[in-house]
Amino acid sequence: MIEHLSTPAFLVDRHIVQRNCDAMRVKAVASGIAFRPHVKTHKTIEVGLMQHGGARGPITVSTLAEAEAFAEAGFRDITYAVPIAPAKLQRAQELASRIDRLNLLIDSEEAFRAMEATEGRRFDVFLKIDCGYHRAGVDPSNPDSLHLALQMARSSRMSFRGLLTHAGHSYNARHLDEVQALAAEESASVSRFRSLLEAEGVRDLVRSIGSTPTASVVDRFTDCDEVRPGNYVFYDAFQATLGSCSVQDAAVSVLTTVVGSYPERNALIVDAGALALSKDTGPDHIEPRFGYGLVCDAGLRPLPMRVAALSQEHGRIEALDTVPVGTRLRIIPNHSCLTAAMFDRYYVIDGQQVVAEWKPVRGW
Repeated sequence: MIEHLSTPAFLVDRHIVQRNCDAMRVKAVASGIAFRPHVKTHKTIEVGLMQHGGARGPITVSTLAEAEAFAEAGFRDITYAVPIAPAKLQRAQELASRIDRLNLLIDSEEAFRAMEATEGRRFDVFLKIDCGYHRAGVDPSNPDSLHLALQMARSSRMSFRGLLTHAGHSYNARHLDEVQALAAEESASVSRFRSLLEAEGVRDLVRSIGSTPTASVVDRFTDCDEVRPGNYVFYDAFQATLGSCSVQDAAVSVLTTVVGSYPERNALIVDAGALALSKDTGPDHIEPRFGYGLVCDAGLRPLPMRVAALSQEHGRIEALDTVPVGTRLRIIPNHSCLTAAMFDRYYVIDGQQVVAEWKPVRGW
C-alpha cells in the first residue's frame, strides 16, 4: 500500500502509462510513419518496452548512459538526440559497434570536422534543424546550413541519414491553435530543407520530428517520416494546462507528508522540496500563480491548495483548510521529466497498491 511508503516517493500508475503509450504508438502506425519514442522522461527499460507494445523497437535517448543501458537490454536502433560533443565520439563508436545503429546529431562545422578526423567505423548522422525553438540546430534559411549538409552527404566518414528537429517552443504556447500551428511548422521546416537537398541530388533523408505538445494535438502525423515524443508516457500538470492531455492522463505523482501545519497563516509544510519536485515553475505564462504542481489528496483528488515555494527539502503549500501533521498528499508535478530524474526508484501502483519498483538509468 502507498500509505506504508516513506516520503517523498515517486508514484507511477502503470495503467495510465500503458494507455498513454498505446495511444501514441497507434497514432504513429495509423499515420504510416516510423515510431522512435524518446526515453529521457522515464529512463526505464520497462516503459521503453511499453512504448513499443512489448517490443525492443527504435528509441531516442538524451544521454549516452541511456543509450548504453538500453543497448545492454537489447534495443538495437538508437538515436542520441543531443549534438555530439567531439570528446564523446570514441565512446559513441564503441557503443555503435555493439548495436545495429546509433544515430548521432551534428549542427556545427566543429562536430563535422571532429567526425572526419576520427578513425574507425562510419558514423550514422542526422543534421539538427532549428524549427523556431532556438535551442540547438542550424538555421534552415542560412546558406551555410545547406553547405554543411552537403559536406555531410559527401563525406566518406559518415552516412547522412536525415534531418531532425524538435518544436520545444510549443511549451510556450497559450492555446491549442498555437500548438497546432507550431506542429505544422515543425514538419514543414524539415520538408523545405529536404527539398533544397534533393535539388542538389541528396535523396532519401528521413524527416524526424517530435515534441509531446505537437505530437499530442494532431490527429495524424503528416509531412514527416518518424516521430519522437517522450513526455507523453507520463504527461504532467504543464501538459494538462497547455491542453496536450487531461489531468486524468497524468500518470505520475509525488507522495508527500505534511510535516508542519500553520492555520494562523494558511500554510502547510510538506517533506517534498526542490529535490523531490524540481523547481520548474510550470505553465506560469498561462496561469501566473500556478505554483510547483497540482496538490491532491492520497486518492489523487485535486485540493484547493497551491505549492507556493520550495527549498531543498521543504515545500510550502498555501491552504485555507486546516490539515493535521502526518496527512499524506500527492502532487502532480509540473514537469514529469525533471521530477522523475530526482528519484532513484519509482513505485509502480495499481490503485493504492504498490505492484512493482522500476529503477531508472542515472548519469550521463
